[in-house]
Amino acid sequence: MNTSTLASRIERIRLTTDWQVVFWRVRRIIAKIIIHLILVAGAIVFAAPFVWMLSTSFKTEATAYKIPVEWIPKPIRWQNYIEAWQMQPFPIFYRNTIFLTVVNIIGIVLSSSLVAFAFARVRFWGRDVLFLILLATMMLPGQVTLIPIYVIWSRLKAVNTFWPLIIPEWLSNAYNVFLLRQYMMTITPEMDDAARIDGASWFRIYSQIIIPMSAPALGVVAIQAFSWNWNSFMGPLIYLNTRNKFTIAIGLRLFQSQMSQYMPYTMAMSVVALIPVLIVFFIAQRYFIQGIVITGVKG
Repeated sequence: MNTSTLASRIERIRLTTDWQVVFWRVRRIIAKIIIHLILVAGAIVFAAPFVWMLSTSFKTEATAYKIPVEWIPKPIRWQNYIEAWQMQPFPIFYRNTIFLTVVNIIGIVLSSSLVAFAFARVRFWGRDVLFLILLATMMLPGQVTLIPIYVIWSRLKAVNTFWPLIIPEWLSNAYNVFLLRQYMMTITPEMDDAARIDGASWFRIYSQIIIPMSAPALGVVAIQAFSWNWNSFMGPLIYLNTRNKFTIAIGLRLFQSQMSQYMPYTMAMSVVALIPVLIVFFIAQRYFIQGIVITGVKG
């Protein structure tokens, strides 16, 4: 084989390789474009109800039911928020909701982390059996225990008080215990042994070692607790009877029943109720994403 033939073959190989590189780059770009288009389409579909709610909250009664939908209201009626806010004691609803949410978040984080710490770090007889029993409670539908629990609170004369909504949250939760236990078991046990040798108690290990290192998991639990308690409807509906004790979820349902003929007011108060959840989500969305990862951590 002479030199010119060898150089020709090398050039053909180089050209073929270049075309393959270009082909794979173009293919990857097209794949990214398709994925982004799918994501944008999905985002539009899921955001459409919220955008419609926000748009309707600024409309007049005549334009609220207009077909096709008028996404940009003409005219924009800002008074809907002020007028709707004054029709019901929404400040009281928000005060009750904020109180229950804050108290329950503290109770959930504290009680669930203590129980999870015991199952994850403390060695005692029957630990695994007790943990399986705890997980079994997750398979029991809430509808099954609804009536017996209501009868208990009724006999304790706690109906129409906040106690039925607070005390259960301070007694831990199987899902949160499972999530925190799985995360705590990823922390090396040598740290416990070193602390015990130095004379640290179990509570000191819990408060000064495990809790600081479990901050991401605790953040996930706190955020999920906030979302659950802020939007909780069934519990307040069952146990609260007087309007001055209603939460925002019950208050909105009451307002909707009274103002069903004027949808812009209902949509305006729904947007106001949703604002705290949106703020928390955008501030702590990193922890929402971590929650998906932490839930799958193996012990």
